[in-house]
Amino acid sequence: MSRARRRRERVLEQLTELRELPLGGAPGTAFKERLRAELLAGALEAEAEPAPARGRRRRARHRPLLSQLAAVGLAAALMISSFATYQAVPGDSLYPLKRAAETTLVHLSSDEAERGERELDSAKTRAREVASLLGSSADGPLVNKTLKDMEESTRAGIDRLERAEPRSPKIKKFAREQEEAVTPMLQELDDDQLAQAEGYLDYIEGLVAPE
Repeated sequence: MSRARRRRERVLEQLTELRELPLGGAPGTAFKERLRAELLAGALEAEAEPAPARGRRRRARHRPLLSQLAAVGLAAALMISSFATYQAVPGDSLYPLKRAAETTLVHLSSDEAERGERELDSAKTRAREVASLLGSSADGPLVNKTLKDMEESTRAGIDRLERAEPRSPKIKKFAREQEEAVTPMLQELDDDQLAQAEGYLDYIEGLVAPE
């Protein structure tokens, strides 16, 4: 396996761990220590690379330093942004970064089935965000938008999974979990939001209907 492939998979694992944290949670000490260790290992690996030919020796001397600076920059970006990003909700300044990380997870996934599952994970996250917004000062248009995003992620994920794994049990499991998450919110929604949520529930109910 190439170095680029290994680094890509490590980034995917770290993003996945951050996404699975509950809203308001925090990365554990083990996660932070592992991230530091991986970045240090990458810097040491760069230093251990064999020296190039004489004609390129001067230029190559700068590469380990540049690699280390890039690693440090990445570490700083991840460590600073991750603590606030994973718990961002619609309306927060870091929320677009959270959504960008989710999109990255989908695009970097290795196959269609995995992309579908990550889209469905995004839909679950949107449901939790709606629950956190209800009754807050940020209620209203943000709830409408988040409900819409939840349905779009759901449909995209279902389409991908059905193409990759027809009749996958993951679809029914997702539908049941989402029904349990969305149904308790109905009494707190206004008329427009209620129509959105009920339409969504009608859609996912069809995913668990007997064939």
